[in-house]
Amino acid sequence: MDKMKELAEKVEKGKNQEVPALVQEILDGGATPYDVLLNGLQAGLLIIGERFKKDECFIPEVLLSVRAMKAGMKILEPLLAEAGSEPIAKVVLGTVKDDLHDIGKNMVGMMLEGSGFKVIDIGINVSESAFLDAVMREGPDILAMSALLSTTMPYLKTTIDTLKEHGVRDKIKVLVGGAPVTEEYALESGADGYAPDSAHAVDKAKELIMQKISK
Repeated sequence: MDKMKELAEKVEKGKNQEVPALVQEILDGGATPYDVLLNGLQAGLLIIGERFKKDECFIPEVLLSVRAMKAGMKILEPLLAEAGSEPIAKVVLGTVKDDLHDIGKNMVGMMLEGSGFKVIDIGINVSESAFLDAVMREGPDILAMSALLSTTMPYLKTTIDTLKEHGVRDKIKVLVGGAPVTEEYALESGADGYAPDSAHAVDKAKELIMQKISK
């Protein structure tokens, strides 16, 4: 089997103990760090993401794949930094006010990082003003917000309204999700995009970045 395909397969299957040695072997064979990232680690994560979207696997399997990718990234990160490799885009991520759920948010963050985004995770129970502060401080391309309760969903809209009031809404794309959130509700709240799960969040984030670039 081709070594790069083997690496992608090991990431997909969550073989975190075997990934680092194979990454090093491929690098020693002459591959660039970016090539290993794109065609090995990210390729494996893409496969598990597609399977997750089709309900062919479950959250624990996705988490194992993410862990395997992170094991490989420990070798690649310093090499990519040395080569001046830039992330696709920067994302500020958080769960809205009065909402203490973080599993879904964490999965979105890990999948985005694994797909080449720089993620600034500001945690759970994040107020409108805290989201605003993070956006103004970090200057992200995307603000990603999660609401896991029907009682906290309205904070998606109030946060977006706060961004509008302070003149920063049009500078970023807003992506929202969470168990009770629907695409219709997301758009009514003023968001640019909606994702039902972590795998779709990666696709939507890439789509939003393309929209931002094309303006």
